[in-house]
Amino acid sequence: MLIREATADDWPRIWPFWHHIVAAGETYAWDPGTSEEEARVLWMSPAKRVYVVEDDSGTVVASAYLTPNYGGPAARIAGAGFMVDPGQGGRGHGRALAEHLLTEARAAGYRGMVFNAVVETNPAVKLWTSLGFTILGTVPEAFDHPRDGRVGLHIMYRAL
Repeated sequence: MLIREATADDWPRIWPFWHHIVAAGETYAWDPGTSEEEARVLWMSPAKRVYVVEDDSGTVVASAYLTPNYGGPAARIAGAGFMVDPGQGGRGHGRALAEHLLTEARAAGYRGMVFNAVVETNPAVKLWTSLGFTILGTVPEAFDHPRDGRVGLHIMYRAL
């Protein structure tokens, strides 16, 4: 597996799983009808450092971004987004990418990382807690899950 910074040429390889995940409406608080162009702007913004994971065959199987979560005097707290191709889950790509981003965030001078809206039924909650994130609070019934109905959104944090 190779983890590297993404280039603009990677977007067509990220888009299929990005679209699949967001359109499912289960784990991201983004509009399931987001167009490809809107998605590219959201994910590949120049203000973000974007990474991809390539498997041994060179297929992009995951992506993540790192960005300041806040501005001004609070800009040393990172925000991030992660997506693993659902067909590639359970192979360690997500954990490896998360560990890589935590290292990159620390090296870039961030003091902590926060996730503002982690759907409480998202299996990634287990990954984040295993990596030292804590749930600071939960906004109850904030997310309309297509199968589970109204579920909470966790705010998760880890010091770096």
